[in-house]
Amino acid sequence: MAFNPIVDEEKCVGCEACVDACPVEVFEMQNEKSVPVNAEECLGCESCVEVCPEDAITIEET
Repeated sequence: MAFNPIVDEEKCVGCEACVDACPVEVFEMQNEKSVPVNAEECLGCESCVEVCPEDAITIEET
């Protein structure tokens, strides 16, 4: 099963919590927002979802 992390740019405040929490470096900061640049590496662990203070991240199963 594959996972697709999605960041709601309107909710993201650029805190970088997801960047620090992700064990496989899915996220990168671009223009002060988190972007899932390595989405194919997502393990579906939801560490990013748990640490996001703005509830800006969701994980979809594909």
